[in-house]
Amino acid sequence: MRNTHTLLLVLLFGLFLGCSKDGDDKTANETKALDKNANLKGTGESANDLLSNDKFTKLLIEIAYVDGYKPTEEAMDGFVSYVKARTFKEDVELKYTVLESPGEESLTLDEIAELESKNRTVYNQGETLAVYIYFADAPAEGDDEDEGLVTLGAVFRNTSMIIHEATVRKLADQSFFITDADVENSTLNHEFGHLFGLVNLGTTPVNDHEDVERDEDGKPILDENGKTNGNSHCNVEGCLMRAELQFGGGFANKSGALTAKDNSTIKSACSLSGKSVLKLLESQVAKGFLPEPPNLDSECLLDLKSNGGR
Repeated sequence: MRNTHTLLLVLLFGLFLGCSKDGDDKTANETKALDKNANLKGTGESANDLLSNDKFTKLLIEIAYVDGYKPTEEAMDGFVSYVKARTFKEDVELKYTVLESPGEESLTLDEIAELESKNRTVYNQGETLAVYIYFADAPAEGDDEDEGLVTLGAVFRNTSMIIHEATVRKLADQSFFITDADVENSTLNHEFGHLFGLVNLGTTPVNDHEDVERDEDGKPILDENGKTNGNSHCNVEGCLMRAELQFGGGFANKSGALTAKDNSTIKSACSLSGKSVLKLLESQVAKGFLPEPPNLDSECLLDLKSNGGR
């Protein structure tokens, strides 16, 4: 009988150790899974990871949207096709997360980043690379509707993007021929191009095709040495990453950070101008084409291939 009791005690102690070890392993894995540092880097720093399958084979994109401001299915289909065409990611999953409105009349980048910290649920894990895109019900701080200077979207980290869906819809309503999906798709594709590292923002150009910083009159800005600096956009006519699409109220500095019109400490590598995008889409319609997002030019495609893309 004593031997039986001893055996039971040994078995129970072993079971306890096993459960403790499993619990420790689970906690360690959860801690590792919630490591956010890899998703809090600068725009373009994950370009190779997005384009190639060397480290990550799956792309998980969280589409977080304020209730009532979900992007169109048509735009998301076009966006996923664009991502698959430019990367080697065959497995691209969209995870939709509906959120309550923050109740703000406008949003600064700092406020957008704070909302992301509160609501984002996906981060890099194993062979899965995670991206977060927030569709907001409020415009960007500093928009000037009277002047037509409104921001459609912006990127501010290596896996973070904001789409001002309320502004997208208001802009699309200004044209009989342009739909919400047309503006959404163009904005998503352009801003994701920056996450791919374009132009000279994490993916080094094979040939020089980066435009330069310009003032509000379109004239090149010279530094104290009389030289120009790049503005992280393409200088090739008709390209998706064309410089004329960036926000007209600011200009990119050498590091690619757009000079904000608000007092945010976080800077955007690009803020997409609604006025410019609408003009571009309407010009396509005038030529008899569908109002689809422009394609990347041969130089941008060459850059992506050089950094692990298709």
